[in-house]
Amino acid sequence: MIHRIVSAMESKGDRVFRNGRHDLNIVGIRSVAKPDRFDDCISVFSMHGGEWLFWSFPATTDPGVAYLKNPINKSGTAILAPGQYRSAYRIGKHRGKYDALIQSRPVTVFRDGNMDGHIDPWRNAETGIYGINIHMSTAGEADFVGKHSAGCQVFKNGHDFEIFMAMARAGAAKFGNAFTYTLLEEVDLYDS
Repeated sequence: MIHRIVSAMESKGDRVFRNGRHDLNIVGIRSVAKPDRFDDCISVFSMHGGEWLFWSFPATTDPGVAYLKNPINKSGTAILAPGQYRSAYRIGKHRGKYDALIQSRPVTVFRDGNMDGHIDPWRNAETGIYGINIHMSTAGEADFVGKHSAGCQVFKNGHDFEIFMAMARAGAAKFGNAFTYTLLEEVDLYDS
């Protein structure tokens, strides 16, 4: 899996960080969109001693049906566009509650405004700061996305998220509090 991810990133001209342990590559992989399921993953990898250290966690890169039917924004629910967002995240408080990776630079989102509960992301693109954070669903494990995501990238399992945040803190201590997030679509892994 790691070699497919690296190949897909490089084929798109995305930067792959190889500066040693804790120089994190954080990559979301979006599967075919199925609302309210944690059917995507967030992978984290770094180079150590010439070998990749690799983790992959169940997550969602899509908003839940609750927000698809009732958008917070009048233009529609935000769906993060695939791409690489260089230094767009930092450790901070998600909704003022707990440490997560919070958006600190512009990202591109699509707005799904038809409120039919299905993901129709390829319309109404806009770029800005929208609070598209990387956080956990719950301290335990969520069964479905529901209101855990209004466009954020969300870990299914709180324990997995804590492992991720430990890596992020180590990365921030060594390389600074700025993280790049890359979002690929599952098909990208087979096209490269």
